[in-house]
Amino acid sequence: MSELIKHECGIALIRLKKPLAYYAEKYGTPLYGFQKLFLLMEKQHNRGQDGAGIGCVKLNMPHGHSFMHRERVLKENSLGPLFRQQLKQYDKKVVKGVIIPEFTETVRMHFDFGGEILMGHLRYGTSGQFAESSCHPYFRRSNWPTRNLMVCGNFNMTNTGELNRIMVKRGQHPIFDTDTQTILEEIGFHLDEAHTSIYHRMRDEEHMAGPEIPDVISDELDIVRILRKAAHVWDGGYCIAGMVGNGDSFVMRDPHGIRPAHYFEDDEIIAFASERVPLMTAFSKEREAIKEVPPGHVVAIKNTGDVRVEAFHDPAPRTSCTFERIYFSRGNDPEIYQERKAMGEALCPNILKEIDYDLTNSVFSYIPNTAETASYGLLHGLRRYRRTTVKDRILKAHKDGSLDEALVDELILDNWPRAEKIAHKDIKLRTFISNEKGRSKLVSHVYDITYDVVKPKDNLVVLDDSIVRGTTLRESIIKILSRTNPRKIVIASTAPQIRYPDCYGIDMSELGKFIAFQAAINLLKESGAQQRIDDTYQACLKEIIKPKEEQVNCVKEIYAPFTPEQISAKIAEMLYPKNIPWEGALSIIYQTIEDLHESTPEHTGDWYFTGNYPTPGGTQVVNQAFIHYYENRTGRSYDL
Repeated sequence: MSELIKHECGIALIRLKKPLAYYAEKYGTPLYGFQKLFLLMEKQHNRGQDGAGIGCVKLNMPHGHSFMHRERVLKENSLGPLFRQQLKQYDKKVVKGVIIPEFTETVRMHFDFGGEILMGHLRYGTSGQFAESSCHPYFRRSNWPTRNLMVCGNFNMTNTGELNRIMVKRGQHPIFDTDTQTILEEIGFHLDEAHTSIYHRMRDEEHMAGPEIPDVISDELDIVRILRKAAHVWDGGYCIAGMVGNGDSFVMRDPHGIRPAHYFEDDEIIAFASERVPLMTAFSKEREAIKEVPPGHVVAIKNTGDVRVEAFHDPAPRTSCTFERIYFSRGNDPEIYQERKAMGEALCPNILKEIDYDLTNSVFSYIPNTAETASYGLLHGLRRYRRTTVKDRILKAHKDGSLDEALVDELILDNWPRAEKIAHKDIKLRTFISNEKGRSKLVSHVYDITYDVVKPKDNLVVLDDSIVRGTTLRESIIKILSRTNPRKIVIASTAPQIRYPDCYGIDMSELGKFIAFQAAINLLKESGAQQRIDDTYQACLKEIIKPKEEQVNCVKEIYAPFTPEQISAKIAEMLYPKNIPWEGALSIIYQTIEDLHESTPEHTGDWYFTGNYPTPGGTQVVNQAFIHYYENRTGRSYDL
């Protein structure tokens, strides 16, 4: 992706089914679970680099001993420091003889993360304050094990304000700055209710002695029932992992399957991750061994190790996020790899048309690094096209008797797709430029080019996986590419035009920043249709006061008068770099919605392209986002 957008988060959860001594004997370390947690998180570091956190629950700890622990670090590339810090403490205790690895009970007693249930989270900040306190896991403490709760997740809720108001009506005093805190308190409320109900029944009806009651509460606690009550009014995309102090744990996924969640189970362990490949790699499993958490379901693990996969919500149409396939998830997943290639190949017809089918005088490249896989698909499609044309020409020449050595040489040696690595991304420089002001001054140096490969007669076709704001293209990439002095630059996006905000996990919430939206607005103004902008604003004001379930997306009217090709042409005009010596042509090509769906058939969530939101909260957000734009207000349009 040519632009940096903060997005997603990554989760990991491990439940060991055997005592630590089993893993120490079989794998040579009592820290087997801790090490696997690190691997799951390291293999998902693409999902979050703003901070990291880990949590642990130890089963059946003696009274008076700590049984639940959490550690968080807020810094870039925090994963290494987080785990090194814990291992350093472990090693110190080993040296002092406090921990004797061969005696695994000393590990459980004296190492915070020497437990049977481990949780990890990688954070990209999309809401709340950017501080260590906003890193997951979130922790709700109590001196009753069954009322301790720790959660982490990859999610955004569109109706956090509504959820907070529900808590206020109960008499609670919610913390309003994050949806994570809201979710923690909502689950915690129903956890408390279940705990209290069992307690009073045992004490008042069964006349059970106080010291015996906690074990009964732990046995009878039904986490699925608790989550069903907590989640019935949630509106958003989410994958949430949680642990209760008694050793119950869970991973739940939103009813539309917007956010990803995977797991595997054998007789030693059950492990979860946002993505499939980390589980395959960390545990040497084949693809078939990894399951998806079904949308609208929770995988609940009782403290006894019993596993339930059960629905907590009514069935809903599946609309899994296509951006996971385009960009977010690691490309070494076997299905994602093929899908990204398919997206690249799907662009071939429009690219060939744009370069007038002149492969001899065209160079094909990509924006590093996530568009690389799609570029293989593009090249495959171009070569297949060329093979077909060569075959047809040879058959025709053979039929009419004009086939000779010169024609064969022409067909075989000329006009074949030529691929080169033109753009190079300076990762260290991008990390260094951390604030918007500094980035805008130095952004032109984030990328560099390969010189003397492209000739003045060439078309330069460069594949990008998505174009959100267009800022980096305008201020950096196109300027740098123009130094190669091609006659035409074609930027091709494997994603369609991003027209609408996301409110389910991606930090793309301000309409005015989208280059496609800017292009449509400019086209309306240039064509004398300013009134449509004003009318859309008035329509959004009327919609926003309705119940969210009754609202329609009024912002679609901004795009209605124009074809995608007209908007793309306007985008190219807007992105054309100013005050440079290059005078070549610039074209912008986008993937079609139809070709995207054909490339990713199981992931149909396309609301940022089409405006078709899977939940009522999404429609409410897009109408509010236009109101913010029209009134020149910045910030997220979510209901906080």
